[in-house]
Amino acid sequence: MPDDLLRYDLMIEAALRDVVRETLATVAQNGLPGEHHFYITFLTNFPGVEIPDYLRKQYADEMTIVLQYQFFGLKLEDDTFGVTLSFNNVKERLRIPVEAITTFADPSVNFALQFQSGQGDDEDSDDDGLPENANSDSQAESEKAKNKNNGEEKRGEVISLDMFRKK
Repeated sequence: MPDDLLRYDLMIEAALRDVVRETLATVAQNGLPGEHHFYITFLTNFPGVEIPDYLRKQYADEMTIVLQYQFFGLKLEDDTFGVTLSFNNVKERLRIPVEAITTFADPSVNFALQFQSGQGDDEDSDDDGLPENANSDSQAESEKAKNKNNGEEKRGEVISLDMFRKK
């Protein structure tokens, strides 16, 4: 590969991660507007991820969190965000580098981004396109919101960067 090759795929992925950073910074400052809520899937073994040991054992590779009703202290610092979530009625602080995120979705507006993780295909997805390991008390609130909309679930388009990658 020549040294002068422009890596547009990497530039696009960096720009899309900036969308996630800006979104989290805005919500940290102003709260979630309207019906917005986020599913954030991240690699639990990524350098810099700080989660309790029991969660790391339960989700050895990847974990999905829901930011909707019951999240506290969302803060973006440099390239890491911190948030406190409730797991089985126990509040736990998580710190997650933005680079560890593999999927960021806001189902309220049919928006989703999928990032390259360097791992295989997403084999643990269920029918709604989200990993089966989505976990936090706020997930139940998300289900209530879905039921409130007559059982209809809005589906977002996932932007895959594979088409931009050099084979």
